[in-house]
Amino acid sequence: MADVARLAGVSSQTVSRVSTGHPGVVGSTREQVLAAMKQLGYRPNSAARALKRGEFRTIGVILFTLATTGNSRTVEAIANHAAEEGYAITLIPVASPTQDGLLGAFTRLGELAVDGVIVIMEVHLLDAVTVVLPPGAQVVVVDSDAGDRYTVVDTDQADGARQAVRHLLDLGHRTVWHLTGPAGSFASQRREDAWRAILTEAGRPIPEVRHGDWSAESGYRAGLELAAEPGCTAVFAANDQMALGLLRAFHERGRRVPHDVSVVGFDDIPDAGSFIPPLTTVHQDFAAVGRLCVRAVLRQIRHEITEPGTTLVPTRLVVRASTAPAPAA
Repeated sequence: MADVARLAGVSSQTVSRVSTGHPGVVGSTREQVLAAMKQLGYRPNSAARALKRGEFRTIGVILFTLATTGNSRTVEAIANHAAEEGYAITLIPVASPTQDGLLGAFTRLGELAVDGVIVIMEVHLLDAVTVVLPPGAQVVVVDSDAGDRYTVVDTDQADGARQAVRHLLDLGHRTVWHLTGPAGSFASQRREDAWRAILTEAGRPIPEVRHGDWSAESGYRAGLELAAEPGCTAVFAANDQMALGLLRAFHERGRRVPHDVSVVGFDDIPDAGSFIPPLTTVHQDFAAVGRLCVRAVLRQIRHEITEPGTTLVPTRLVVRASTAPAPAA
């Protein structure tokens, strides 16, 4: 900085103001300083600046997998909105949701120097009694039922499932079969609970749940079983990839969608409208989830008053060609 100041004929304080984007510098002086920086190859030392100010302009993101649509698109949204606020993100994957795994991730983030942390949980935080996030950490949690202890942001999983099941019942289907996600997934459990509650309220039979792992292959295997069920005329799949597998299985078994069987997915992935037939599904606003996560963690970083609680982002049903009135008995 001293070298730049000598070359530009200004004070080190002026160089500091230019490098930080301070508005109180005359235009000609700013250009003079920037030219000197370019000539000398000067780059501000962000690490030293962070230590001086006590802030690192970085948000840590801890998650257990990037393989699922929800997690990958949420991370993308968090990165985009953090960048808009002048923050970078540091991504730390954790192999298993254990106390040691989480504390190890927080330790690594502490060494990497972050201002706050967003934890994307796809497990039951409160059910895993050994998992406790470090006290005093600036933390926002995604996809969890820990709203009594932390700031939580999530899609309204239950309402999305209710919209899907009601849509199928309104089309005249006697009941709705369900292909759920993996055990331990908070989102999967919320969707299954809502499916069961709507059928119970309507006084409809509750078919045996089929279990998948979010993949199209697991949807295909379940679809082969459901295709052999003559009373199966409507299926709610807990995500779009499994719904894709269902469509393939029904096609191979001669069960026409939607003439013989209606199918609804969840997520509204970009390709959902290009399935054959185009998939009716529940739209999740991942961009809104990411934006709210960043806003929430920044409020904590700035020491604004925050309370534990859950913010739910609304869902909406997108009706396409994979659903139709129930076939005649």
